[in-house]
Amino acid sequence: MAVIYLDNNATTRVDPRVVEAMLPFFTESFGNASSTHDYGAAIAPALKDARKQVQALLGAEFDHEVVFTSGGTESDTTAIFSALETAPGRNEIVTSSVEHPAVLNVCQNLERLGRARVHYIGVNASGDLDLDAFRAALSDKTALVSIMWANNETGKIFPVAELAALAKAVGALFHTDAVQAFGKLDMSLKDTGVDLLSLSGHKIHGPKGVGALYVRKGVKLSPLFRGGKQERGRRAGTENVPGIVGLGAAAALAHQTLAADSARVKALRDRLETGLLAAIPLSRINGGGDGRLPNTCNISFDYADGEAILHKLDQAGVAASSGSACASGSMEPSHVLRALNIPPFALQGAIRFSLSRETSESDIAKVLAVLPEIVADVRGKSPLWVEVRPSQVA
Repeated sequence: MAVIYLDNNATTRVDPRVVEAMLPFFTESFGNASSTHDYGAAIAPALKDARKQVQALLGAEFDHEVVFTSGGTESDTTAIFSALETAPGRNEIVTSSVEHPAVLNVCQNLERLGRARVHYIGVNASGDLDLDAFRAALSDKTALVSIMWANNETGKIFPVAELAALAKAVGALFHTDAVQAFGKLDMSLKDTGVDLLSLSGHKIHGPKGVGALYVRKGVKLSPLFRGGKQERGRRAGTENVPGIVGLGAAAALAHQTLAADSARVKALRDRLETGLLAAIPLSRINGGGDGRLPNTCNISFDYADGEAILHKLDQAGVAASSGSACASGSMEPSHVLRALNIPPFALQGAIRFSLSRETSESDIAKVLAVLPEIVADVRGKSPLWVEVRPSQVA
């Protein structure tokens, strides 16, 4: 059975053109870029090219603003620790209640250790940040504001330029986890106040295990990893050359077709949502409306077990998720949807579909064909659904 893959916010298939670009650096140009001999030095141009490719997709001004890492989690951790270490007299962090665990868990651990005070800013039912609470949390004690560019579960986009300006007004650094936004939205960092930005290769049809941290020129960075002088002394460790080349190639491909891909994927996402809402009673889009990533649909089916729906979708050859892959296996409802105050009877029935440039019309048609029956079957096994159905469903 051919699998219809709609879990691209978790990871994407590596583009064959990216694999092709990477292969020589496994078997032919395999030297260590830090070596002084010609064989190692020959690797330097490939790293420089990849840095420029990432820079172009970010709309960054200088190529040395891109520091290669092992992925989004390392980039997030580096940004948070560095901000605290380079801001004497400041020990507060402002973040949101809907951040990825890569940010939330670091902040919570810093609180437990007594190293920082953290303000968690809530969102409304649409997923919009409480700007009044955000402004009130800022002070001359704020070392860092860390707000994601776009949410990984709902796709909600946050006003990073406005938030960065408010952070700068109190002398704080501004970091954004842009792992989901990178390659899906048009970015121009030189026109924003963003100081630090995290990204990852495997969300844009690049390889896993490689990412980058954007560090605006002039911003001090305290390395998380100390050792060698790689990455201008900002990230020690032998460079993952094949991965970095793959990230650069994936960024270049995304840059070439960003506008067209976004428009096409959004049309498919909208068709999926419209069809499901029409075909399945008591369904709702979580964090819907405008201001979302073009590829993300988070939909709840009231009085249904989301895990049972996902299992039946998997049996039908459709891969989707209930939220962040980093939280898979947890029986707790999504912290993002709880922050949106999704009612309990809808919370457990939430499904995330995340599309990519590889998603086709036939993929969406298949989901629209099989999912109404799956939801009806799952609901039919729920005593709660039997109880509410006569009064709520025509």
